[in-house]
Amino acid sequence: MRFYGLELLRGLGITFTHFVRSYVRGTGRRFVKGQAVRQPACQEGIFTVEYPEERLAVPERFRVIPFLLYDGKESEPLTEAANRCTACGICAKVCPPQCIWIVQAKDPATGKPKPKPSEFFIDVDVCMNCGLCAEFCPFDAIKMGHDFELSGGERQQSHIFDMDRLMVPTARYAQTHPIAWGEEEAKRQAAAAKKAAAAAAPTATPAAGGTA
Repeated sequence: MRFYGLELLRGLGITFTHFVRSYVRGTGRRFVKGQAVRQPACQEGIFTVEYPEERLAVPERFRVIPFLLYDGKESEPLTEAANRCTACGICAKVCPPQCIWIVQAKDPATGKPKPKPSEFFIDVDVCMNCGLCAEFCPFDAIKMGHDFELSGGERQQSHIFDMDRLMVPTARYAQTHPIAWGEEEAKRQAAAAKKAAAAAAPTATPAAGGTA
């Protein structure tokens, strides 16, 4: 027979212990204004973050609204060649709530489609932040962002993100996602080295002579 009263007292004792520790431990956390702080998992005691003056450092894999990558820096103008998106539409097809829609660009002279989007929209109120669009993109052109302060008074315009609001340079992505950026760059360099080695390898010549 179990003594439920004893288990209740034991549970209350644990709660009371944490309550006391919150006042005697963990009060020495230093904070520099303007810098994000991270709460260690092993820390005990008072660790209240005085938002918005203080902010917790967002984990790299934290995901909110997708954004489009282009090769370059903030100060560099966006060119058609720098845009990684090819308007293949895979992100829109795998999106569960169907919050992405794309219009493929066309050559003004011939009318033929070009591997670039002329329009790219994401409804952030519909987006479920699942990250499938970034996972399935074959060109590493769409990634998940960290911006979560998106509240507004209306949703017809400010919550429909177009290409101007979605485009992010790779230089900024390397700062916010250093681990993922390093892994992707290592894969790209390995693929480029393999391609260069295959191109530099001498072509095999048939053996001299023939069969009777």
